[in-house]
Amino acid sequence: MDYAFVKHMHMGMAYLSITFFIFRSILSVSESALLQNKVIKILPHIIDTLLILLAGHLMVTIQQYPFTDAWLTAKLIGLIAYIIVGTIAIKRGKTAVIRLWASVIAIAIFAYILGVAKSHDVMSWLAIA
Repeated sequence: MDYAFVKHMHMGMAYLSITFFIFRSILSVSESALLQNKVIKILPHIIDTLLILLAGHLMVTIQQYPFTDAWLTAKLIGLIAYIIVGTIAIKRGKTAVIRLWASVIAIAIFAYILGVAKSHDVMSWLAIA
């Protein structure tokens, strides 16, 4: 597959993922029953699976890997943190306030990951001149 196409698909899935996360966070904080909708529960897994598969394809294409290249290590660690905090934001947080703060933190982590992706630097947005 063409590198530019895969990169743009990966970016599109990332933006779709965070948009859907924000939507689900709002539902979680407001304790909406809509959060239990089957499509709303399954769709994020499909989007995120595509996102990770496309990331794997890009890694192999550019021959840069986590634990070899610092910026990809930072993205991987950020992703793990985002997943952990995201689960608190959507379902594991015991109160709406906890879920709200977890949502804000997860979005901040996502912003860090995005900055790392754009700059190829662990300093994220601070590395962009």
